[in-house]
Amino acid sequence: MEDLRIGVIGLGLRTSLALSAHRPGKGSVVAALCDSDPAVLKRQAGRFEAEILTEDYRELLDRKDLDAVIVMTPDDTHERIAVAALEAGKAVYLEKPLHITVEGCDNILRTAKRTGTRLYVGHNMRHMGVVRLMRDIIQKGVIGEPKTIWVRHFVSYGGDYYFKDWHADRTRTTGLLLQKAAHDLDVIHWLAGGYTTRVNALGDLMLYGDLPRREPGTPRPDNWLKEFEWPPTERKNLHHVVDVEDVSVMNMRLDNGIIAAYQQCHFSPDYVRNYTVIGTEGRLENFGDGPGDTVKVWNTGPSSYRDDCDIAYQVPDAKGSHGGADTGIIGEFNRFVREGGVTDTSPVAARMSVAAGYMATMSLRDGGMPYDVPPLDPELIAYFDRGQV
Repeated sequence: MEDLRIGVIGLGLRTSLALSAHRPGKGSVVAALCDSDPAVLKRQAGRFEAEILTEDYRELLDRKDLDAVIVMTPDDTHERIAVAALEAGKAVYLEKPLHITVEGCDNILRTAKRTGTRLYVGHNMRHMGVVRLMRDIIQKGVIGEPKTIWVRHFVSYGGDYYFKDWHADRTRTTGLLLQKAAHDLDVIHWLAGGYTTRVNALGDLMLYGDLPRREPGTPRPDNWLKEFEWPPTERKNLHHVVDVEDVSVMNMRLDNGIIAAYQQCHFSPDYVRNYTVIGTEGRLENFGDGPGDTVKVWNTGPSSYRDDCDIAYQVPDAKGSHGGADTGIIGEFNRFVREGGVTDTSPVAARMSVAAGYMATMSLRDGGMPYDVPPLDPELIAYFDRGQV
């Protein structure tokens, strides 16, 4: 079986994903690279031995010797580039979030259906061991029927990825309830087996609003993701535009009756996601979210708190970036490009996580007013649920 020939568009913070896709002789090879910054393109080129280098993504789309493209450009460009790639007949791996507006997401889905070109959205947390373990526990009925899900996202130094970069500008991302929370909203939907229909949210720019910023056009410091200030109020060298919220609380009602909540805070000393799922016969909670960490289940009682729980599960060991998720998701993408069919990731789910995050951001900026999530065209749902056949 010959390797798939893949072109990568965008060589920023997710270049680790492209490295996972470059496995000559083992399924796929990164044969072409594109980045609008010639210095970045030159610096990354040696890591892939790519034959084709360009600053214009349209040159990749015109090539007949590429089977697929991986799009990892800034969020506000996703609609434009994905639509062009789908129109060109190139199978697309589009990094999450799908786009920064509901309308942009729906346009991408409509284009994929109209052209028949395969679309895959990179919600790699569906391939993280902790998420797959929690889903397996739920599907086995260990805690009964899920009724509520809570996610607490402690961001810590992770805020540097957002507030020292373009992500801090709402014109590029809408807000972190979309850009960052899209991962967790998708996980909530996957664990719950349903999609959000109504949201409300509160939040504010509490930490990063008054911290020192770089002048426009000033590059990020060389050590910006190697050294982190503490306490967080000592941070500096922020992006010159900072207008997205860094503390937020979001409530959700799902179409199957489940009530869920997501909370994000950038003041925290630790960087970790904590999930709690409560069902009719127990609850689960993760303690750490990486390989070797623990998911505990309490399903006997009633009792006071018991640290030893009733069942303890260990998150499986894994190699590679994002706890092995990048390797897993690229493997699924390669299979999807070759064969088509249903995948663990879902363009419909990707749209629904954006829609929930987008409407929650509107609510947050409207004093917590509840907002309904716009429904998706049933024909599009059916098309993608069939595996894009």
